[in-house]
Amino acid sequence: MHETVLLVGGGGREHAIARALADSDAELYGCAGTRNPGIADLAAGFESLDTTTPQAVVAYAEEVDATLAVVGPEAPLQAGVADALAENGVFPFGPRADAARIETDKAYQRRFMREHDIPGCPGFATFDDTERACEHIDDSDGDLVVKPAGLTGGKGVRVIGEQLTPEEAKEYLRESDYDRVVLEERLVGEEFTVQAFVADGEVRTTPAVQDHKRAYEGDEGPNTGGMGSYSAATRELPFMTEADYDAAVSIIEETVDALDDYTGVLYGQFMLTAEGPTVVEFNARFGDPEAMNTLPLLDTDFLDVLTAARDGDLPELAFNERATVCKYAVPAGYPEDPDAGAKVGIDPESAGDALLFYASVDERDDGIYTTTSRAFAVVGVAESIEEAEEIAADALDAADTDGLRVREDIGTADLVESRIEHMAELRGHEG
Repeated sequence: MHETVLLVGGGGREHAIARALADSDAELYGCAGTRNPGIADLAAGFESLDTTTPQAVVAYAEEVDATLAVVGPEAPLQAGVADALAENGVFPFGPRADAARIETDKAYQRRFMREHDIPGCPGFATFDDTERACEHIDDSDGDLVVKPAGLTGGKGVRVIGEQLTPEEAKEYLRESDYDRVVLEERLVGEEFTVQAFVADGEVRTTPAVQDHKRAYEGDEGPNTGGMGSYSAATRELPFMTEADYDAAVSIIEETVDALDDYTGVLYGQFMLTAEGPTVVEFNARFGDPEAMNTLPLLDTDFLDVLTAARDGDLPELAFNERATVCKYAVPAGYPEDPDAGAKVGIDPESAGDALLFYASVDERDDGIYTTTSRAFAVVGVAESIEEAEEIAADALDAADTDGLRVREDIGTADLVESRIEHMAELRGHEG
């Protein structure tokens, strides 16, 4: 059967999905609010539209005779795009809006974990009254994480005692005036992500990745959508054991068992503590940047994964056992006061041995320019993390990055070693 795939979304994650489908037999179409030149070059057609309007996405899917759709970002999932596609005969690889609440409503996510006795759930309390939340901060020892219950693009979380004082946290809540917030116990350890393909209750997991949310070197500054990430040539990361990875997978499997009819990617973000993995959050789609670490290593035909999700019997996944390092270039001032309009001085040829993924950019007649969000990512793939980092760094050194900023430390030997030493210290042993 000839397959026509509609890709919904236009960021770096979606560019990685498009690349994963480029060598398959499928005909690819894309749609997003802005035109991603990387996706447009790989697709038979690309339509600019509001991807949170289900009717607009369905109309384009019907126009191109799509048989499958991959919904990349979380906002269209929350808006019910997967529901609308399914109702109109297009199989969506992405959960329905109700199932996507595992990401889109953090208060629901925690209650879901508690009600189903899913391991790895930290202590938490939810509030729909700002002053009651502030009283909870006063009554606690201040060792809390503040999370808006809804979607904030990865930028809403604040850690008391690390990013804010208790008084600053209360001021943040009052100024932000969120409808609902979750206050959780602060976890100490190293974060990592495991992404899983899910269909018909079956779970196929991918190698672990470590994302870097903080804006500046040394994990300083505000949270971002993700400044870059790395993975090892093994399923686990250098600071993890095989048992740590297996424990995270077990949590994902128990979550899938408790979810009703979940299809798509379930992304588990974990904090590896001295006691083992604890769930930071779940996402209902590929990570960005983690998709750019994972999909280039997928040896299994991604189209086969999509059709199997629709038709049954997910295949076992095969991955190229290599390491990856992803580094994002972002506008100066990102994320708090970003400057737009810098020309992007890199293309697939000038990136050298690195893979180039465009994200939030503005394609004009005279070139590609930055918006106010992450612009592009380069990914090095090699036998070791250190070699992969060198490939990514060389690509950025050769690029014109005026008006852009990069976290240079992601994937470096010093940073990775600091993660290993941190976990060794927490576990009370050396090396």
